[in-house]
Amino acid sequence: MLDLRHVLGHLDEVGERLASRGTAPDLTPLAQLGEQRRELTARFEGLRAAQNAAQERMKGRDLDPAARTQLQAELKTLSQQAKEAEASRKSVEEALGALLLLLPNLPDPEVPVGTSDADNRELRRWGEPVTHPYSRPHWEIGEQLGILDFEGGSRVSGARFTFLRGAAARLERALISFMLDLHTREHGYTELIPPYLVNRLSMTGTGQLPKFEEEAFQVNLNDLFLVPTAEVPVTNLHREGIFAGEELPLKYVAFSPCFRKEAGSYGQDTRGLIRQHQFHKVELVQFVRPEQSSAAHEELTGHAERVLQLLGLPYRVVILCSGDLGFSAARCYDIEVWLPGQGRYREISSCSNFRDFQARRANIRFRPTSGEKPQLVHTLNGSGLAVGRTLVAVLENGLQEDGSVLIPEVLRPYLHGEERIPVPASA
Repeated sequence: MLDLRHVLGHLDEVGERLASRGTAPDLTPLAQLGEQRRELTARFEGLRAAQNAAQERMKGRDLDPAARTQLQAELKTLSQQAKEAEASRKSVEEALGALLLLLPNLPDPEVPVGTSDADNRELRRWGEPVTHPYSRPHWEIGEQLGILDFEGGSRVSGARFTFLRGAAARLERALISFMLDLHTREHGYTELIPPYLVNRLSMTGTGQLPKFEEEAFQVNLNDLFLVPTAEVPVTNLHREGIFAGEELPLKYVAFSPCFRKEAGSYGQDTRGLIRQHQFHKVELVQFVRPEQSSAAHEELTGHAERVLQLLGLPYRVVILCSGDLGFSAARCYDIEVWLPGQGRYREISSCSNFRDFQARRANIRFRPTSGEKPQLVHTLNGSGLAVGRTLVAVLENGLQEDGSVLIPEVLRPYLHGEERIPVPASA
């Protein structure tokens, strides 16, 4: 959530920065409500001052009965008027809060201005993208090896669901364990297994609600939602909390299934594992002091990149333009892995700095030193990595000319030394 005081004090600047996202919201209703709140606050404070003055006069010993009766009537009127002014102010504040919840975060000043992913700017590449004459998309590889069952997933659950069989299931499990071990042992994250159902407050705290409710899977049980990412429960673990300054930075890594309706992706990536309603992710979340947040963003992105480097998968990093930023992000790097079967780079991780946007919504603060006034933390998160898409990249980059798939060396200890996924004898 944006800082209301900053928005009302810098309407033109805020409007321009939001317009760079392509949203161009009308801030007039918010400004009008802000003025109403100011007037109602002044009226309430004036009435309270009048009440206090009347109560002081009531203490006078020389007050005659008629004057006392008149003051009592005046106090009753002032009390009723103050209650009405306070109720009106609260109503206006609720309306202001509802409008603020619909406004996205402000892009950082250095974020390139643009309207779509075509305007994203490449920052760096790692590895050499190679396409062989025998390269094929992962859905063909998986079906030939008998390890990806798209038909079974569709029969059981519908479109965008898949069974992983045999070697694919083991490979996915190996990827999860490898990522968790790397981030906990080398990068200093604390591992969590979060709840997979969260309440409305949690979804609101990280920015999924109210704007994107149609994207979420809702369960008709106590108004709960299936998690779209572990970012939601992990960030909200500290909702309404205050850290001691020395506790920061705090870094968590969490594995979870993720559930998304993909409501806006009709006709996109209808084949394969790229865009599923259910998928696995290893998520990185950090809580940091404001002055640490830019450096933490670079660090977190580097932690996600390290996974791809150890797997030997070529990738590039791009900074998202203003029009391609997620709702809550002030700045975001996408890591895109090379998929030779598709002949293109595809997103495998988004690493976002939310500044204090989520912390204000979820009221997550820290106290710099004992006795100081609490301040809002900065939150960051990134996929470290999206497991299904990493499986895709391993299959397409590891495909050999004979149809088998070479397993990255770092995964082999998790697979009892298996070096490749062989072509079935019946293929």
